[in-house]
Amino acid sequence: MDTLLSDAYSEARRKQIDPRRASFEFRPGKLADSEARAAKILASAGRQQPGGFGQGEPTFAPLPELRGDTVHLDVVDRWGNMVSATPSGGWLQASPAVPGLGFNVTTRGQMFWMEEGLPSSLGPGRRPRTTLSPTLVTRGGKPYAALGTPGGDQQDQWSLQLFLRHAHFGMNLQAAVDSPSFQTAHFPGSFYPRDIQLGKMSAEGSFPQATLDELRARGHDLTVAEPWSLGRVCAVGIRNGLMRGAATPRQMQAYAIGR
Repeated sequence: MDTLLSDAYSEARRKQIDPRRASFEFRPGKLADSEARAAKILASAGRQQPGGFGQGEPTFAPLPELRGDTVHLDVVDRWGNMVSATPSGGWLQASPAVPGLGFNVTTRGQMFWMEEGLPSSLGPGRRPRTTLSPTLVTRGGKPYAALGTPGGDQQDQWSLQLFLRHAHFGMNLQAAVDSPSFQTAHFPGSFYPRDIQLGKMSAEGSFPQATLDELRARGHDLTVAEPWSLGRVCAVGIRNGLMRGAATPRQMQAYAIGR
C-alpha cells in the first residue's frame, strides 16, 4: 500500500499516459510478482464461458422484472452528519451458483479468485475487493459531501467525474450530475468471467460531436451511447449551514428530497 500511494509510483504511472493517443495495452503497475499475476489474469480474462443461472454483475436496468438491484443512498442532516451507502445483495440472477452444492456465492463473493496465493484468493476470514464505492468528501477536516452510484466497475468512474466537475470546475452538484458521462472497459471486469475490452470507451451522445470525433481520432474504440444513459450518480452536501442535494434524471429513478 505504501508503494501504491507513493509519489514515485504515481509519477511512474503518469509517464505512461499519452494524452494524444489511446493505449491498447494492458499495463498494470509493477509490484512484487505483479507481472506474473497480470499475465495470468490477461490470459484468462473473458475466456471462460459462464454456464447455468446467475452470473455477471448486478444489473441496474430501467425497470427490471426481477426486483433485485444495486441502489445508492446519501443522507445529510442539519448538524452535518452524513451517510453514503451502496447496498448490493446476493440475488440469484447475478450470483453464480456453486456446481453440485446448490448455493450461490453472492455477487461480491464471486470477486474472489479460486487460485491460491493472490490478494483476492478465497479463504477464511478474508474479504474480496469490491466495486461498491460510497464516498464521503471532507473540506477543512469537516464533512462536505456524500456521493455515489450503482453500476459495477463504472462506479468509481462516474463518481470521480462528478467530484472533479464540482471540486475543480466549480459546477454545483446538480450541474455536475447532469453533465454528459463516459466510461472505459480497458481492464478486466470485476465480475465473472472478468472480460476485458482494451481501448473500449463509451460516451453519451450529449457530448459535442467535436469531442466524440476527437476521441476517435486519438484511437479510442468509441461507442456513442444514448444521451442520459450512463451513470446513476446522486449527491448531498452541506455548506454554510445550507443543505444541498442532487439526483440524476437518468432512467427517472432517483430523487433528491429535503425537509
